[in-house]
Amino acid sequence: MTQLIDRLRSRGWRLTAQRRVIAEAMSGEHVHATADEVLGRARAALPEVSRATVYSTLSELVSLGELLEITHADGRKRYDPNVTERHHHLVCVDCGQMLDVHADDPRLSADQRHGFEVLDVEVTFRARCPDCATDD
Repeated sequence: MTQLIDRLRSRGWRLTAQRRVIAEAMSGEHVHATADEVLGRARAALPEVSRATVYSTLSELVSLGELLEITHADGRKRYDPNVTERHHHLVCVDCGQMLDVHADDPRLSADQRHGFEVLDVEVTFRARCPDCATDD
């Protein structure tokens, strides 16, 4: 996966100090952060980053196609910087931990499409992570 900051540089996106720490907060493997988590990570590097700047930057990055906005089952939005690899998600139903998974895409036969033109597929595997499974 190409890192978000590298993709933004290649697009010529203006990287202010605030935008840089927000983009850096989205780096790593299996990142699916809420806006508040991004705010916390960004403020750790640059304390003066405002909530409004984080929200507007995340919105702009979604509009640019550089982040996926995922609405979790609990209604919270999460942001995924992995837009370069086709993938699905594995989500813990208890704690909300979300991981990228690379499973075969499901296919619909012509008779199962009912005349629809399939444009995209989203699969979410709901499960219980090892930590939550041991809490029972």
